[in-house]
Amino acid sequence: MKKELQLQLSPAEAYDSDLFRETVLKRLKLPVADPQIFARQTKRSIDARGRQVKVLVEAEVFVHEPPTPLLEQGRDYPNVSLAPQIIIVGAGPAGLFAALRAIELGVKPILIERGKDVRARRRDLAAINKDHIVNPESNYCFGEGGAGTYSDGKLYTRSKKRGDIRRIMEILVAHGATEEILVDAHPHIGTNKLPKLVEELRNSILQAGGEVLFGTKVVDLILDRNEIKGVITQDGEKILGQGVILATGHSARDIFHLLKSKNILIEAKPFALGVRIEHAQNLIDRIQYHCEVDRGPYLPASAYALVHQTQWQGKQRGVFSFCMCPGGFIVPAATSPGEIVVNGMSPSRRDSKFANSGIVAAVELEDLPQYEKYGPLAAMMFQAEVEQKAWLAGGQTQTAPAQRMLDFVNKKVSADLLDTSYQPGLLSVDMDTVLPDFIAERLRQGFKAFGQKMKGYLTNDAQIIGVESRTSSPVRIPRDRETFEHLIIKGLYPCGEGAGYAGGIVSAAMDGERCAEKLIEQYVRTGSRNQMTD
Repeated sequence: MKKELQLQLSPAEAYDSDLFRETVLKRLKLPVADPQIFARQTKRSIDARGRQVKVLVEAEVFVHEPPTPLLEQGRDYPNVSLAPQIIIVGAGPAGLFAALRAIELGVKPILIERGKDVRARRRDLAAINKDHIVNPESNYCFGEGGAGTYSDGKLYTRSKKRGDIRRIMEILVAHGATEEILVDAHPHIGTNKLPKLVEELRNSILQAGGEVLFGTKVVDLILDRNEIKGVITQDGEKILGQGVILATGHSARDIFHLLKSKNILIEAKPFALGVRIEHAQNLIDRIQYHCEVDRGPYLPASAYALVHQTQWQGKQRGVFSFCMCPGGFIVPAATSPGEIVVNGMSPSRRDSKFANSGIVAAVELEDLPQYEKYGPLAAMMFQAEVEQKAWLAGGQTQTAPAQRMLDFVNKKVSADLLDTSYQPGLLSVDMDTVLPDFIAERLRQGFKAFGQKMKGYLTNDAQIIGVESRTSSPVRIPRDRETFEHLIIKGLYPCGEGAGYAGGIVSAAMDGERCAEKLIEQYVRTGSRNQMTD
């Protein structure tokens, strides 16, 4: 017999597995000592609106019958070593899931990644943090797993129309993620666990006969009029396939330059830019959970989501929190020497004493009239210029410019700064010398409004660190809404965050799957193209 129920539980009842089982069985008037009764949670979310935090739980109880399997998706992939091949550029979430979906459909993926495998990549991340050396091919954005590998590993998305979110979650669990991500309303994996998971995704691709090429940078495209036949690498090697999925991420500026130089249609795209703010996690917990001392042993580190509409010089723009990382760290995410970019990440336990979040202002193309000369690269060139100014302000290293929060709001240079999770270090700077006026003024308005929404948030015991500029791609590679194919170049499938069609691990993974399906349906299943031979 199976029973389903909805519960309002205390944090202890929800997060202590033994106490949860005992609580559920007592409510159903079932014997707690019966070992043939199995209880599990299927959905869980925290309700902190009242003075007492509650956890809303949906649960299943199986009485004297085995529980139904939790996963439908596994790791049983066919061998495609001799199958027709497609090319996937970029081994982030979009590229990895495109490759796995291609294998499921009986097609061999050639996955090309400019950066290093996930283990070798760690040495380059250490060099950024300790020695301020940025390797433009291997960093927090480039390398196996993309920017998502060294992130909080957030797995929630609003992009439900793109595909099956549950399917993506089950594939992640099959490759090593905890089953908790199938239950929590706002699941995450954690930067300490993501590298192993990414490695397992790669192993599935290789074991099925796919190819993964690390340290292989695409520098040109093989075009025959308006059709793409393959790509050319930095070593001059030609790699051919029946279609190309371009999943290079939002920071591959060289790819945007390449597309523009070849007169391939791309567009400037609005994005958002600002700073990353760092509070003590205990302060955020006390605000969000209404606790006097700390959140206790059961509740996870609290998060927040904030948004405010600002007015400046007659224009309304949103200011909002972005990629909030409870119990996390701020990291240097530059992809080239001579720039400062910051991002956030969290370990699975979210047990750092710091909370950080991007606080960014929307940037519309009409805000950038002086960059119109760059055409489709206008927003990207603006983005790059702000990052370069941050690098100069920080002393031309990866030391980041920073300012205490209230000092920034009051236009006062901070006499000193707080402890920080940002390893390369901070330098007290007037952030108005780094941020464009229209960004700085909107951030001030946003901080004041956030202080009203979260009492205690607006404080000089927090600091802003610049700049948070890689929120989304500043370029869109246009594609057909139905076929996902580039509007002009046949066989080219712009994909994921870099093309402007995703914003996070799950939405990028779903977009990768859809691109693989559309390409294979059009060019492999129908045989409408013959693979070019050298």
